[in-house]
Amino acid sequence: MSESVRTTPSPLLTTAGAVPNADDSPDAGVAWHYGDPLREQRTAERAVAVVDRSNRFVLSIGGDERLSWLHTISSQYVTNLADGGSAENLSLDLNGRVEHHFVLTDLDGTTWVDTEAATGPDLLTFLQKMVFWAKAEPKPAPETAVLSLLGPDVRRPRFLEALGIAELPGTYEAVALPGDGFLRSMPWPGEHAWDLVVPRERLGDWWRTLTDAGAAPAGTWAYEALRVTALRPRLGVDTDDRTIPHEVGWIGDVAEHGAVHLDKGCYRGQETVARVHNLGKPPRHLVLLHLDGSADTRPAPGDAVTAGGRTVGRVGTVVDHHELGPIALALVKRSVPADTTLEAGNTAAAIDADSVPAHEEFQPGRAAVDRLRGR
Repeated sequence: MSESVRTTPSPLLTTAGAVPNADDSPDAGVAWHYGDPLREQRTAERAVAVVDRSNRFVLSIGGDERLSWLHTISSQYVTNLADGGSAENLSLDLNGRVEHHFVLTDLDGTTWVDTEAATGPDLLTFLQKMVFWAKAEPKPAPETAVLSLLGPDVRRPRFLEALGIAELPGTYEAVALPGDGFLRSMPWPGEHAWDLVVPRERLGDWWRTLTDAGAAPAGTWAYEALRVTALRPRLGVDTDDRTIPHEVGWIGDVAEHGAVHLDKGCYRGQETVARVHNLGKPPRHLVLLHLDGSADTRPAPGDAVTAGGRTVGRVGTVVDHHELGPIALALVKRSVPADTTLEAGNTAAAIDADSVPAHEEFQPGRAAVDRLRGR
């Protein structure tokens, strides 16, 4: 059942001007753009746009112990998540490498989880295998879909009226929508971002309601462009099978807009997280690349980033931005200086110096070692 959700095209692809993503895209089944992708980006930043993200895999978790159980098997502190609270979370392997990234919202006795279409079935299988004796019931929710509203004009009264709510929720908070579903505030891909998690059968109704209120249709191209400039990674595109949370900025609790709480109890992969936090630094880090716009081709996710013919990283998301031109996220070795001449695939590239993490976090373990050595 979950497999059919991943591959069935969205009914919103019949919207005038809709251009679908390629079949091999992680966003296959929804619109890439509606004829003017750069304008769609500007609208999402300066006015209001609605993006069909109904390709997201959604599952639900019922049961009285759903949060305390999820707390023990994932990286975020969620055991005391308030009703209407949301968080980003990770599932790690035994070596601390990221297997799953997901967003969760707990509302009215159910925890709703949405994640990547390609990895959603595996996440569901993992959760179901980990239940054991806990009162938790993870199951697929193919009848549920995600839309995203982007832009400052969502705060205007006409959108509150269209949404049927008195006020917008705060960051990582959710409020119920009339007739089922909820609205969730997110800290990315832009400064003004909300997700509607609604019954799939009402996807068209909500699309019409929002566009009638003034939201412009925008494709995943616009969403991805904003996400890249916000330096927000995407699982399976900006990560590989060696990625640890520190490399891509997923460290932090809910208040810090992260996905890994550093002071919570034991969970799979915690040893690696603790070791890097206390003693070391990540071997790679996520940066923004500016690509040569005069090149005939663009690099693809997974292509090598090289310096003088030596591989120093991998390309992630590649997108054309309405102001910055062709850009990409990339995981590069932490030792590579920001002014290094690079190639991404066969395209000349340069690191945006402002995107390079400082790595100046306090390390308790390292400080203790230095004290023992009299430093």
